[in-house]
Amino acid sequence: MANTYTQIHLHIVFAVKGRQSLIQPTFKNELYKYISGIIENHEHKLLAINGMPDHIHILIGYRPSQSLPELLQDIKGDSSKWINSKGFIKDKFEWQSGYGAFSYSKSQLKDVINYIENQEKHHRKKTFHEEYVEMLQKFEVDYNQKYLFETIE
Repeated sequence: MANTYTQIHLHIVFAVKGRQSLIQPTFKNELYKYISGIIENHEHKLLAINGMPDHIHILIGYRPSQSLPELLQDIKGDSSKWINSKGFIKDKFEWQSGYGAFSYSKSQLKDVINYIENQEKHHRKKTFHEEYVEMLQKFEVDYNQKYLFETIE
């Protein structure tokens, strides 16, 4: 009987709508556990999750039985509903549309996990915008600066 074997590791990055700093220390660990459950329920393997008040980084072992856009729709849609149902913030919580997804080899995972786990330290030196543009450039992703982020004025 034939089987399908894969080894795909994806670093996924997405932001709070308007890049607002809404993910508070009081509920961020609960949020990460909730998102972890979504990932695992879809049979992907969570390797790391962390972020800042305005964005999140997730590293997964990705199973191609589900499309990446479907997975991100589930993660972002379900976690937004969960945050709103819990009343963690006074206004409506939403994730910004879009995301970045970058692939890594198994030999790079330790460095990526370290990078994700040390977000707070990393962002003392670099803004999310600088970090994200650097990632796009490193992976040679064509992008238009105009469409990178929505900001609430």
